[in-house]
Amino acid sequence: MHKHMGKYFISIFAIFLPVFASAEDLAISTLFAQKGVDGTVVISSLKSGQTFIHNDARANRRCSPASTFKIMNTLIAVEEKAVAGKDDVFKWDGHIYDLPDWNRDQMLASAFKVSCVWCYHELASRIGAEKYRAYLKQCDYGELHSPFETTRFWLNGSLQISALEQVSFLKKVVQHRLPFSKAAYETLQQIMLTEETPAYSLWAKTGWARMAGPPVGWYVGYVETPKDVWFFALNMKIRNEKDLPLRQELVRAALQAKGIIE
Repeated sequence: MHKHMGKYFISIFAIFLPVFASAEDLAISTLFAQKGVDGTVVISSLKSGQTFIHNDARANRRCSPASTFKIMNTLIAVEEKAVAGKDDVFKWDGHIYDLPDWNRDQMLASAFKVSCVWCYHELASRIGAEKYRAYLKQCDYGELHSPFETTRFWLNGSLQISALEQVSFLKKVVQHRLPFSKAAYETLQQIMLTEETPAYSLWAKTGWARMAGPPVGWYVGYVETPKDVWFFALNMKIRNEKDLPLRQELVRAALQAKGIIE
């Protein structure tokens, strides 16, 4: 458990508190306008439930989670012992992929970091459709449509989730309110850590949905400060690959605009 995280488990009552939300946060909407980005971001406090939203309509709209599903997928894989742990090795079969980072043996941590699809295809084959359906229902994770392809459902549009639902899911992850073991939560926390400074720690995952509908970029996660944990979920229209870095840039700028990080 991270150095500050323990005290937030007593904050489970926060989910019952009123949510103070701005349907159109001016400071954040200005950031999106400056970059010419069509997107949404939700930022929400664990402690108080205070929530800031840019583009409320889009925040409620579901789309494919793409690689952000690796958060849920990792929890399921560890729980079902489809992977022994973060250091378990996935052997590369020699197939050449467009992304050079995929063309080597992987461990769970590296597969998560570089969004190595073939590794998670392998895990999905080990887990199976029945287990996925059960966990998705238990965790209230988005909405699953037919047809169901075990190794592609989080990529091809069969599974869809909104930015608001992503934040709700992440809150349950941090509070350990989902049907997973301590080992599963700890493994996820270790491989999801993106940045650690004296002032805050950041856990996050990117996603790029390209198989179903207009391309959508995701950046979801949470930032822990000494006083609170703030959750975020951004999705945006991706016009071309040059837009991809804007996912992280806009989240960071929004967190700074709300005084959560400097």
